[in-house]
Order: sequence, then structure tokens, then C-alpha cells
Amino acid sequence: MDDYLSIQEFSKLSGVESSTLRYWDEMGLFSPMMRNPDNNYRYYSTVQLLALNFVTTLSDLELPLKTIADLREERTPEKLMDLLDKQEKRMDMEMRNLRQRYSIIHARRELINTGLRTVDSDEISVQRKEALTMFLWPRNEYKEGDTFIEALADLVSSTGDYHINLSFPVGGYFDNIEALISAPNKPNHFISIDPIGFHIQKAGDYLVGSVRGYYGDLGDLPERMAAYAREHSFNINGPVYVTYLFEEISTKDPSQYLAQCYTPVSKKRRHL
Repeated sequence: MDDYLSIQEFSKLSGVESSTLRYWDEMGLFSPMMRNPDNNYRYYSTVQLLALNFVTTLSDLELPLKTIADLREERTPEKLMDLLDKQEKRMDMEMRNLRQRYSIIHARRELINTGLRTVDSDEISVQRKEALTMFLWPRNEYKEGDTFIEALADLVSSTGDYHINLSFPVGGYFDNIEALISAPNKPNHFISIDPIGFHIQKAGDYLVGSVRGYYGDLGDLPERMAAYAREHSFNINGPVYVTYLFEEISTKDPSQYLAQCYTPVSKKRRHL
């Protein structure tokens, strides 16, 4: 027995847990070199490290143990190549899903952090914003009596057509400040803050205002933003974005949803 290693010794040498070695033995994937007939203890040989490496390498690649067992008996370079190709495709999909989940986390953390820094939700100011990539959904068509709820429901029912992932934060896009003032609960488009989108919110100075309340309930914020721009001699130069810093994912009480409206501005030039 001096030429053999106990399961604990082989485990320490190979880096594979004793419980895993027992499990692999029970399923016939990797068995000890011999068993002591008196006590049925498992004993291994250092030569088995080569056979073990076959199992651990493929196991680390998350190939099913049954697949590894089948390949062990009839392995060829061609069969291994076929398995590796298939596993690479699975891993590509897993990495894509991981990147997408990471992007969802990043987008939501950014909004929540902005919300936590918003001490006074009634304040209006001009802030510098960085470029942001998002999806601009198809233009909304409203029938008489519709609000954004009906338009959103129509788009949600056809998200497969537009590859929209509703796990990303969703907001509204208005063509201009006039559209926001005239119908604050009817965005011309919906947006989702998704980094693989094609719409770029440009970096620059933005007039920013916030308000608490349920979706589409912006109160007098649009009018106050327009008044602020006039009083401080700002030109409003483009669309208005409405994003929800706090919504149903982070806040149970709909009255405490926190919307942020912002639109690009520039200082009016004085005429000499």
C-alpha cells in the first residue's frame, strides 16, 4: 500500500475535493486504482493524474459529466473538436446574457444614484450630461382617450418585432418642449436605456427638472421648465427626455416615483 495514495492524499495532490472523487467513482466516471479488500478504502496512483486531468479539464468547461464519460471511452480529436465548438457557442450566448444583465444593472444604478442625489425634487437647473445610448421605440399613435398606458401596451405586445428588452429602464421622448407641455402623458416615443440602441442622447448642457408622482403625472413641471429657460435666457434646442429615477422596480409607492425631465439648452446670444 506504500505505492498508493489515500483519497485524502490524492485529493490534496490533485486539488479535487474528496467528495467529488467519491461521486465520480460512484457514477463510473473516474475510479481509484484499487480498493482495500478489508475496509473498502479507495487508493489512487500518481499515474492517474493524467486520466483525472481529462475529466477536470472538460468539467471546468462545464461539459455534462455524462458527455465526459461517453467521450472518455471513445475519444478522438474530431469528437473533442465537435464538443468544444458546441460548448463555445453556448458560452458565447452565456457571455452575451451576462453582458446584458450587467448593462441592466449599470443603467438602473446610474438612475437610482441620480435619484438619491436629488434632494429637492422641485428644483430646476442646468446640468452637464454625458452622451447616453438608448433605444428610441417606434412613434406612438394615440387614439381618442388614449394615454401612454395604451400606447405602451401596444408596443409591449409587439416587442418581438423591435427586439426591446423591458428589463432596461423605460422613459419617454417628446419632440420638443411644446409637445411635453401640451400632452405630458403622451410621449411621442418611448425610450429604453439600452447600450445596444441606435439613438444617442448627445453630451451637453441640459435643462433638468424633477417631480414625484405616478407615470405621466408631471404636474406643472413642463411649464416651469419653459419659464426657467425664458427667465435665464436659454434656448431649448431639441427633444425632451423623461426618465424615471425611481419607479416600480425600486419604489413600492407610486406617489413616490421620481421622474426627471431634461432637454438640451444653450445660452441666448446678446445682440450688440
